[in-house]
Amino acid sequence: MKGIVFDLLERTVSSKYGDDTWDALLDDTKLSGVYTAVGSYPDEELLALVGAGARRLNVDPDTLTRWFGRECIPLLARRFPAFFAPHTHTRPFLLTLNEVIHPEVRKLFPGAYAPSFAYEDFPDGSLGLGYFSHRHLCAFAEGLIEGAAAHYRETVEIQHPTCTKRGDEKCALIVRFTGGT
Repeated sequence: MKGIVFDLLERTVSSKYGDDTWDALLDDTKLSGVYTAVGSYPDEELLALVGAGARRLNVDPDTLTRWFGRECIPLLARRFPAFFAPHTHTRPFLLTLNEVIHPEVRKLFPGAYAPSFAYEDFPDGSLGLGYFSHRHLCAFAEGLIEGAAAHYRETVEIQHPTCTKRGDEKCALIVRFTGGT
């Protein structure tokens, strides 16, 4: 996993819970915490940090991972405004993940792995996203979607009817756009 994700995790944890909490997570996991944005680190380190944070906060890891995804978006929007500026709504932003955002991420961070998405429009205006990743960070994807909606001053409801972590063949997210705030 690219170091930018670890950098974002450190920033979100430190901003919300303080630097001491980040240091405690590093102590709990016995990790050094020395991450560079372009470096690559084992996925297990992120999972260990999330697990330690979930134990400290008494929440399940997916809840914390979803929170992390949501909190990342303002940081990403400041760091990479070109990904966000062309859009005024969440739906068109999400539709650029495979063809624009993730290819650019791979250019900026050589060796970066990004999930892929399959899209399906539903008659009620909802957007289905098939989430494909060996990392099983679908909760992170949910949080990123919620964060993007907040960025565009919209609200969304996300259903997660199938999930590989529950033994299903694939992860499916259904995003219902419920309006502006």
